[in-house]
Amino acid sequence: MTQPMICVEQVSKEYSSTKAVNQLSFSVNKGEIFALLGPNGAGKSSLVRMLVGFTKPDSGKISIQLDNRYLSEIPANKLGYLPEDRGLYGEKTLLQNLHYFAALHGVSKQDAKQTIDYWLQRFDLLGREKEPLKSLSKGNQQKVQLITAILHNPEIVILDEPFSGLDPINQEKVVQFLAELKQQGMTVILSAHQMAMVEKMADRMLLMNKGEAVLYGTLDAIRTHIGGALELEVGFAGELNAEALQQHFDQFNYRLNKQCTLVVSLEHKSQVNEVLARLPKLGQVIHISSRNMDLHQMYLKAIESHQSSALSKENNHE
Repeated sequence: MTQPMICVEQVSKEYSSTKAVNQLSFSVNKGEIFALLGPNGAGKSSLVRMLVGFTKPDSGKISIQLDNRYLSEIPANKLGYLPEDRGLYGEKTLLQNLHYFAALHGVSKQDAKQTIDYWLQRFDLLGREKEPLKSLSKGNQQKVQLITAILHNPEIVILDEPFSGLDPINQEKVVQFLAELKQQGMTVILSAHQMAMVEKMADRMLLMNKGEAVLYGTLDAIRTHIGGALELEVGFAGELNAEALQQHFDQFNYRLNKQCTLVVSLEHKSQVNEVLARLPKLGQVIHISSRNMDLHQMYLKAIESHQSSALSKENNHE
């Protein structure tokens, strides 16, 4: 059984009258890519600040296992951190920024040069070393910031919105960057909104809302837990009749992609046969395809369900 490297147990954090994190528990395994997901205000940044030691939990416990010891926070020399508020020096050149942060972490000039040259090549930044950082695009500045986070070969890397400001091509480069960190044995925790990117690479994930855990585990485990993870797309030879749709499919969650294409979301795979039996009542079927609900759709469904549940609890307490 994999030994957790980071354990968060019943952690809560409150600011004024707002409970940013509410009795949150989860673990992160050594050498995995772990994603923190959730809407703005879900408590992700508050959690990250506690993980890196900027703030302390009001209650609960954070335990980090490093070098056969259990610590309450990650030592600076073991941590690579990409903060929400970036901290590079715009007037200095790209290379000056990277060597400065390498020196802060005690990396020798020779080791720093080797690592910097490698990642500049991987991120298509060779030849721009002497340019002032402020002259680079936001996306290229983001790539430089990512390099600064791992120059000292940390054991744990925490990245707050690593895909920010990047176009699709460079988002893919960051996916490859994170895969390489994992291959090197680093444990990566990232907070992100780009569901398609997370779905590609995360070993496990935690979906938060209002400071609480909504979904937690592997993508397959989350898909099994949430239900409604299968969609049927059905194409018809002609335009669908709204009255017939309401009569035969009112009990299902459905939508029309086009006038002749019906998409039905199923709570359970056992409903497939029932849907198939009803389709001929709508018209001539010309094609049927099925697909698993993607992470983005599961995310939206889980947040909606959690907010409805929270509202119901509030109403019951009034």
